Amino acid sequence: MESPSLVSVATLREQIQTLDSRYATEPSTLLVAETGRFLGTLAQWRSHSVPYSVKRDLQAAMAETSTLMGQLVWDASGRTDHTTARGYFDQAIAFARELGDPVAEGLAMLRTSFVALYGEKNPSVGLHLTQKVATLVGASSSALSGLAFLHSAEAYAMLRQSSECKESLRNAERSLERTREHDAGASLLSPGQFGRLAGSCFLFLGDAPKAEILLQETVTRVRDGSKSQAIVLGNLALAQIRQRKVDEAVGAVHKAIAVVEENRGGGGLSLIFRAGKELQDWNDSSDVKNLNSRLFELIAA
Repeated sequence: MESPSLVSVATLREQIQTLDSRYATEPSTLLVAETGRFLGTLAQWRSHSVPYSVKRDLQAAMAETSTLMGQLVWDASGRTDHTTARGYFDQAIAFARELGDPVAEGLAMLRTSFVALYGEKNPSVGLHLTQKVATLVGASSSALSGLAFLHSAEAYAMLRQSSECKESLRNAERSLERTREHDAGASLLSPGQFGRLAGSCFLFLGDAPKAEILLQETVTRVRDGSKSQAIVLGNLALAQIRQRKVDEAVGAVHKAIAVVEENRGGGGLSLIFRAGKELQDWNDSSDVKNLNSRLFELIAA
């Protein structure tokens, strides 16, 4: 294999960014193999003696690709393979630190916090990590800092710490409002992101009516067919179930299933089955019975 150049590394990084953008709407299982090949190429390239400028770009590419690989592996496993995902994130953090890039390091650390929050159900560990991210990137990226505050808010909500959750949401809003186009983390932001997390926060805090309002406002703003849309719909269904709005909840779950059938997002799948479980109190309803049949089909697919 020829030694890498600035051009060849830049081309590979563009391909990685394309894979990253496909993650939102495509099954992670379809992207893992290609991402793994890129990691293999990068590992081979790093064995070559190259100029310092190329070495730095290689380190950046390794951090980006390792972060994406951890994200894909975790999602493809249905958010159960925590060990492998953490290994890739740790690798990304090491490369980012060697490079001196707090944004790349912060992104990998934020992804690690997701494993703690949504996989291991350990909000205390997740909160510690999100707070570290907010501190790490505070001077470098308002966008990533805002995301860290958003997930800190959700960690506080899981811990039933209402005032801390709401303060963190305010901090997130202020950070996101300061984000400018040149922000290193600007590409991480997407429409409806604040409402999706805020709605989840109020759901954890037991305020289903407030959660429903936020999620209803958000569901039309998130990208159609995305994994985020499935999460919003799943949480919306839960908010409606907890208000005994069964017909609306069943409709939201059906919409979430339609999205997840295409992208197989682990977060959406988890919420869909949680909503299905909570709907069993109305199992004598023909609509709920029909939904159960569709849930079985989703498991079998």
